[in-house]
Amino acid sequence: MARVVVMVAAMAVWWAAVEGLGMNWGTQATHPLPPKAVVQLLKDNGITKVKLFDTDFAAMSALAGSGVEVMVAIPNKDLDTMASDYGNAKDWVKKNVKRYDFDGGVTIKYVAVGNEPFLKAYNGSFINITLPALQNIQNALNDAGIGDRIKATVPLNADVYESTVPSAGRFRPEITGLMTDIVKFLAKNNAPFTVNIYPFLSLYLDEHFPFDFAFFDGVSTPVNDGGIMYTNVFDANFDTLVAALKAVGHGDMPIIVAQRFYAGLLKRLAANVGTPARPNQYIEMYLFGLVDEDMKSVAPGNFERHWGVLRYDGQPKFAMDLTGQGQNTMLVPAKGVEYLPKTWCVINTNAKDVSKLGDNINFACTYADCTPLGYGSSCNGMDTNGNASYAFNAYFQAQSQKEEACNFQGLAVPTETDPTTAQCNFTIQIKSAAAVATAAAPVAAGAVVAALAQVLLLW
Repeated sequence: MARVVVMVAAMAVWWAAVEGLGMNWGTQATHPLPPKAVVQLLKDNGITKVKLFDTDFAAMSALAGSGVEVMVAIPNKDLDTMASDYGNAKDWVKKNVKRYDFDGGVTIKYVAVGNEPFLKAYNGSFINITLPALQNIQNALNDAGIGDRIKATVPLNADVYESTVPSAGRFRPEITGLMTDIVKFLAKNNAPFTVNIYPFLSLYLDEHFPFDFAFFDGVSTPVNDGGIMYTNVFDANFDTLVAALKAVGHGDMPIIVAQRFYAGLLKRLAANVGTPARPNQYIEMYLFGLVDEDMKSVAPGNFERHWGVLRYDGQPKFAMDLTGQGQNTMLVPAKGVEYLPKTWCVINTNAKDVSKLGDNINFACTYADCTPLGYGSSCNGMDTNGNASYAFNAYFQAQSQKEEACNFQGLAVPTETDPTTAQCNFTIQIKSAAAVATAAAPVAAGAVVAALAQVLLLW
């Protein structure tokens, strides 16, 4: 029997976390937390599973001997390499899995082959290479003698299946044949089906989506599926997948979920409630995500850089209950985190020529994270000077407070006076051996940033 892995974004808290609960650990940040600090905070909060998006050596080294179960990953950009030559897959397994597989090493449980490769936005770019890559990696694991305990899987977006009601769930028509082959291969190797379910995006992308359906508090008008009442999008989405799997002959396949919402979800996990189609069933779930990432693409929305249950510096954002038992306390923060000096970069109010202020804000926000200035965000609503100061400081911190990073053609000056307001925190970055130079625009589209700069100048 294959299994299904689900990725989710949810609330949580420390010590004895819900069984089956893991975290997605992304590292797309200018100043990522030291891996050893991350592993320690996982342990401090009772989180025993983690999903990576690569096989970063520093992260893997920190995880060695920790006992934390790990899902490593092959990025989409490497799928063609894995699919085209079995030798490449064998080499990858040797370098990134077998290398760490020893007593006291890394407890690798899964290899994620790609990430949402059939997303509609990719226009079929990975359609022909994902299954061959999956087959080669699993076969390489088998040939290495570890395929019985380390399984290859493909994290898929929930848009691979669709339906008007859960019981009628089917895989998308244009990929039904491919999905059938993938499911059969997973089942043959007793590997899980992995799905990413995003209730937040249902709300974000559809203004008519019923708000309370994204949570677990009940709704006034549940979805009636042949007498089975669905009161939340998670159950409905999960059971739509169960029906789609059943339609291709594998309705009992285990599922791993990657999810994006919290409190009600954890209570259900703790109680092993399951869903209407799979009542009282254990679900392995990875919450998205652990820490904010200030270099993630904002193409889907500014929220992409703020999925973390922890801030960029490993400090908890809010109280959470990882136990699912009503112990709503703050997560244990990252320990031993060092910060850069308490120096900020702000607008030079004595500057005589401000004609290029917009261009300089645009530059700063191209290479640093200005999403907190966006509509509805914590720093939205400041005047032009406040917006400029935030943008300049964001760039200054991203550049590790280099002296030349606080000039902006004479429009900025360094200060040791904290410009933080009651609503808006002007951050000081952390010291990081893995600090990323942002000499070239990492993720933000120039047109989007230019538009943001124009908006900021209007305040």
